[in-house]
Order: sequence, then C-alpha cells, then structure tokens
Amino acid sequence: MKTLRLALPLALSWLFLFAPSTPAQEKIPRVAVITTVWHPNSHADVIGGRLLEGYNLNGQGEFPKLKLVSIFTDQVPENDKSRALAEKHKIPVFDTIAGALTLGGDKLAVDGVLMIAEHGKYPENDTGSISFPKRRLFGDIVSTFEKTGKVVPVFSDKHLADKWEDVDWFWQTAKKHNIPLMAGSSLPQSWRIPAIDLKKDSAVKEIVVTSYHRLDSYGFHGLEGLQCLAERRKGGETGVKRVRCLEGEEVWKAMDRGEFSAKLLEQAVAKFQDRPLPAGKTIRELPKKPSLFQVEYNDGLKATVVTLDSGLAEWAAAWTNEDGTSEAFLYRLQEDHPFAHFTNLLKGVETMMQTGKPTWSTERTLMTSGLLDALLTSKRDGGKWLDTPYLNIAYKNDYDWREPAPMPPFTPKPPKPVKPAAVKKK
Repeated sequence: MKTLRLALPLALSWLFLFAPSTPAQEKIPRVAVITTVWHPNSHADVIGGRLLEGYNLNGQGEFPKLKLVSIFTDQVPENDKSRALAEKHKIPVFDTIAGALTLGGDKLAVDGVLMIAEHGKYPENDTGSISFPKRRLFGDIVSTFEKTGKVVPVFSDKHLADKWEDVDWFWQTAKKHNIPLMAGSSLPQSWRIPAIDLKKDSAVKEIVVTSYHRLDSYGFHGLEGLQCLAERRKGGETGVKRVRCLEGEEVWKAMDRGEFSAKLLEQAVAKFQDRPLPAGKTIRELPKKPSLFQVEYNDGLKATVVTLDSGLAEWAAAWTNEDGTSEAFLYRLQEDHPFAHFTNLLKGVETMMQTGKPTWSTERTLMTSGLLDALLTSKRDGGKWLDTPYLNIAYKNDYDWREPAPMPPFTPKPPKPVKPAAVKKK
C-alpha cells in the first residue's frame, strides 16, 4: 500500500506534465506599447486600444491573447487618449522607454514590444516623408535590452524608417542583437474581393496596384499591397533593379508608351466599391494630380503603384500571368470604427509575440521601406530613374494570406477622452 501511495502522485504528475494545455495554462505575453502619440483613431488607438478594449474596441467579444502592462508616448496632445485608458485599466504610463520596459525596475519586465510611430507632430524630410522618430525609439528599446541582458520580440508598425540609412540601421541592429522583429501595415492581411491571391510560384509578368492620398503614409500601403503579391512569384523575391516616380500628365504619357498596362489599371479600378469610377468617365480624366511608382525587379518583373485622387480612393491590385490571363481584387478595409482590418494585423502580431518568430517575412517591410525612400527621392529629383543596388534583397515568404473572419458591424465612436492625468515618473 505504501508503494502505491507513493507511485500514484508521481504518475499523476507525469500525466499533468504531458496533458494537453488548456486555455488557463496558456501564457499570455506581457507587452509594452511604445508610441509617438495616442489620440482617438490613431494607430496606437486602433492597435494598442484593442489590447484593452477588445478586438471590437467596445469591451465586448474576443480579446487579443496579449496583456498590455505599460505605455510610453513621445507626445501628449490635448486630445490624448492614453492617460484616460491607462487610468481606467490601471496601466502605468512612463515618461521613459526604459521605464516602460522594466516597469520602473532594473530588469526587463515585458515579453514583447509594440512600437507604433505613425502619428504626431513631426517634420518632413527632404523628400516630403514625415520623419517619425523610429530610429530613436528603437534605439532606446535596444539600449534597454542591452542594459538588462535580455531581448524580446518587437513589432514595428508600418515602415521601418523614412530614410534608407535609418532603415538599414534598424535592420542591422535587430540582426546584431538577435531581436525577433516583425513590421508592416494592415493592407496585406485585409479582406479581398474576390477572396483570391497570386498563385504561389507562378510566373507573373506585370502587377498594377492602385493607391490614394499621401505618397509616404498611404503610398507605403500601396507598396505593401504590391510586395505581398510580388514575393509569391516563381523563384521568390529577387530584389529591385531601379525605380522611378512620375506625377501629373507624365503618368498618362508613361501609360501611353506602354510602360504600364492600361488594361490592368482598368481592371483594378473596376473592383472599387465605395468610390467607383462614375459612369461615362475615364480614369485619366478625373485625377487632378496622379502619381506613379514604377518598380523594375532584377528578374524582369514590372510593377507600378498608381496613386489617384478626385474620389478614386481605394486600394486594388491586378496582374498578368505568363499565359496572358489576368486577375484583380479589391483590398477591403473597414474605414470607420472599429477599423477591423487592424484586428487582422494584430492577430499576426499576437502569433509572433507568442512564438517569438515573425508571422510573415520581415524582409517584405525592409524592401517596401527602402522602396518608399527611393521612390520619393526620385520624385524630389524630377522623376529620374534611380538605381537601387542596395535593394538586392532576395527572400521567400512562407506566409499565405487567409481570408479573415467576416467584418464586424460598425460600432458607435467612443466618448471624447478626459483631461490627461499625470505621467508616472521612473
């Protein structure tokens, strides 16, 4: 009997050790939000806010399997929302990045970092791109990693930086310190109408993507919408040979010369739903100042992003296959509260924080960050072709787009934030 009494607890302990994990046993990563500014509908709000208010931003329904434990904001405008949310959810707000990552101590106290630098009052650089302090913020994150002797996964919202030297520094620094890094925008994970993708390892001849609004912030979405397709072609990504940016009438002259397909542009615009081309109108007669991003890849693939205006304001893509057939779809976003396309992005971030491995290839955002700077440099220099040997970035992405859950209904906009509370000092 004595032997049985000893053996039974031991057996039960082994059964417990190898039993399937339950939701209660799952580790919920503790994360810090490091952001430039957190006001209503900012990226910090629609990404970081989901950690506190759920995927629907109303405190109901599904919540991310991430726990927000600290906040740092570089700026605190009058319409700041972070302090009110922090007070409501008992989350500390720190006035230093080191404080947010250590919770005021001397050891790293988080399992991951969401770096969101997309809004706020910052100057433009010489190419017209807003200079968000991404290098400074990431530098402070890395310094804290060095001091504490530990690194954790970092997600950087949208592009890595606005200038190539900072993009390259960002990338090389992450590699040097073995920091799991993922970045990018919400567009590649959004809904698609129809729900199709460029077939993996297919031979594609040309891709055309539509975009709108600012060439830096929205143009980046267009480039990510392009690159998430281009990287799927036969052989994977081979790198970019050269780029050019044209504006105004030069866009249509390039189309007339056959430098990009008018047919593919028409097919993409034909997918627009909220802002379709008015009956009896042609694409070229509506935009007042269109812009054209031209990208020539090392393997001969030709791709363009056409930025439109005057009501033609949606993202869509079209491409020509090797056999001459073509396909097109609309990138479908939810352009009002709760902006559910950020749910699709955050689910990818959630997986990365839990596994320590990027959900999709970070090389995609390395490429699109470099492309954006090169294209805006071409624009600054009068639309000259710009050789890009530094974009000889070859990679393959194993991630496959999956149709997200149905878009949730619009929800009432949240109340205006209360007056900001005092910042907790380190």
